[in-house]
Amino acid sequence: MSSGTYLEDFLRYLRVERQMSPRTLRNYRLDLTQFLEFCSEHREGLTPAQATYQDLRAFLAAALKKNRKTTVARKLSTLRTFFKYLQRLGVMSQNPAKLAPSPKLEKVLPHYLSVDEAFHLLGEPKNDDFGTCRDKAILEVFYSGGLRLAELAGLNLGDVDLAPGVLRVWGKGGKERLAFLGEPARAALSAYLPLRQRLLEQHGTMDETALFVNSRGPRNSHGRRLSTEGVARVVAKWVRLSGLSPGLTPHGLRHSFATHLLEGRADLRAVQELLGHASISTTGRYTHVNLDYLMEEYDKAHPRSK
Repeated sequence: MSSGTYLEDFLRYLRVERQMSPRTLRNYRLDLTQFLEFCSEHREGLTPAQATYQDLRAFLAAALKKNRKTTVARKLSTLRTFFKYLQRLGVMSQNPAKLAPSPKLEKVLPHYLSVDEAFHLLGEPKNDDFGTCRDKAILEVFYSGGLRLAELAGLNLGDVDLAPGVLRVWGKGGKERLAFLGEPARAALSAYLPLRQRLLEQHGTMDETALFVNSRGPRNSHGRRLSTEGVARVVAKWVRLSGLSPGLTPHGLRHSFATHLLEGRADLRAVQELLGHASISTTGRYTHVNLDYLMEEYDKAHPRSK
């Protein structure tokens, strides 16, 4: 079987069995294509299934000269998963990436908003045209539900139940969870949905299931699902217009959601469930902004705190 066939089979496995998002699959394809090209240039006739630890180190060293450490760390993670897949097929006896050290990364937490800044951003879209109403609904759902970018872009109309204010969200690995909508988010969606219906009727795209759809771009994209890149542009646009830090990303809205819940003294386990984290240690990253609160709780509860 050729290297290209292994690659396509692996990507199919990720899509079907691991249910990875299109964006993640694009990154996997990019990383593995670069590794295949490296193999063909590094040693004549070398295939990924024949790669050794030394070949892998040479690839990572070359990648470090052109990419940030975070990108190289992602490439290494991709190769670990790919080689593990080849082991499962019996093509490789060992995983050459298993012992390869990841580049040391600085722990950089995403930018987040204060409560006042969040309210300022959410109050910025004021017009009643389709684009503004859609954008306001996107911002409100991000902040109210604490969603990831891919999760929000992947929402379908059938995932929304406005009466109780509940969203059905498909997270990493295809795991389902519920997210909740506050009154402002429900109001924003109620204003947007009739405009969505009208747009789909105008463009003959009534079969579109996506919650958030395009109104511009190439003609065949009108009334079709808004991509993750499109959603990110929406956030960047309103961050710019509101005069807030340009460093705020969609993940920053999710980070703000978690931070404000913890500052409001929500239980860490509850926040873990709302964020869809598999491990509470991941949720624990958000407690850095809550140090004063955590110290106060420690002083109140621990018998040896004083």
